[in-house]
Amino acid sequence: MNILALALAAIISDRSRHRFLFRLTALMMLVSLPNKVLAARILIPMDGQQRDHLKAYGIAFLSLKNGQEINWLLNYRGGSFCLLQTPMLETECRVRGVSYEVIPEATFGRILSEIADPETNMEVVKLEVAPKIAVYTPPNKLPWDDAVTMALVYAEIPYEKVYDDEVLQGKLPLYDWLHLHHEDFTGQYGRFYASFRNAEWYQNEVRLAEATARKHGFDKVSQLKGAVAARIRDFVTGGGFLFAMCSATDSYDIALAAEGVDICEHMYDGDAIDPSAQQKLDFARTFAFKDFQLKKNPLEYEFSDIDVTGTRGFLQEQNDFFALFEFSAKWDVIPTMLTQSHERVIKGFMGQTTAFRKELIKSDVLVMGETSSLGEARYIHGSFGKGTWTFFGGHDPEDYQHLVGEPPTDLSLHPNSAGYRLILNNILFPAARKKKQKT
Repeated sequence: MNILALALAAIISDRSRHRFLFRLTALMMLVSLPNKVLAARILIPMDGQQRDHLKAYGIAFLSLKNGQEINWLLNYRGGSFCLLQTPMLETECRVRGVSYEVIPEATFGRILSEIADPETNMEVVKLEVAPKIAVYTPPNKLPWDDAVTMALVYAEIPYEKVYDDEVLQGKLPLYDWLHLHHEDFTGQYGRFYASFRNAEWYQNEVRLAEATARKHGFDKVSQLKGAVAARIRDFVTGGGFLFAMCSATDSYDIALAAEGVDICEHMYDGDAIDPSAQQKLDFARTFAFKDFQLKKNPLEYEFSDIDVTGTRGFLQEQNDFFALFEFSAKWDVIPTMLTQSHERVIKGFMGQTTAFRKELIKSDVLVMGETSSLGEARYIHGSFGKGTWTFFGGHDPEDYQHLVGEPPTDLSLHPNSAGYRLILNNILFPAARKKKQKT
């Protein structure tokens, strides 16, 4: 029996005139209410029906900032978000061009029942508190752009910048999530010496780095970067969330392994490399990689054999893809969150570090995306101490081969980018109430 029938039955059985009028008035008000007001939830679909996947993450982050809890429906319609309905939330969705559906509480209950079915590979994760985000990026303008920073700006997610000064001043514990901008933690300026040593931007970078090293009492930039890498390791050990792309992945691990070892040639630090540098590497210190060999030619645009960029043969953009693994949503919650997407096969993209040679990845590292035919891992994750780290190979998911000096990607032309979604998954990940996870 529906609400109208129940109300009419109550009115007919009531012999009190005053109560009759009261109930009739209440009934008229109830019937006159629009369906939208009666609905209790807003569903933000993340499947093919979403107009702007990237800005949807911004809506989620804004809601967390405003103290609203979010249900992240893992593997349900591409990893949709469900929130309590508010006029402000609807307005924000319309203004930002984010698709949404208003659903009644009963429909939300049916969705939860479907997800709870042990036969489905779905789960609900509560997002509760917006993480405080920092991007490790140099203050001087460099001739390339950072995909994570562009994603944050486009999605309208606030962040703060930190660099060597802030890291060495002990400010990282003020943040929950840290992204490492395209960076060389070995102190070799990205190995750009052969091609760009006469470029103004390169010379400015060298001057700034050397001045920063002196200010903090280091003789060499490599020593400065090694100390910064150690502080970042402490941040993760204490429970921080770390995300890195491109050269900030392998160069970071190399810096950890080479702590106290001179791996730089004279054009980078004024003296020769330690001839026993390779033998002195300590792989127990690294997050992700083991047994790698340093590239000792200082003019080669590569740090070690971790990266596969120079050995991919004649692979072309049109056949460069990697696949995301499917994890158990109910048990492997973390990798399921980090791989939420409306596409399971992702367009490949290059960088100074494009992908990681699988045989050089530690056994306890979780590979979340790979090109199996080439033995390449593109997207990997692990834990260290109380925290976690994620490495994503490549420079820009929507610019196949981003060259120095090229203009930044206009993300308004790529609002449904599956590659950029992987970045934004990592940004929401620290907000989750984690349970049942094995990783």
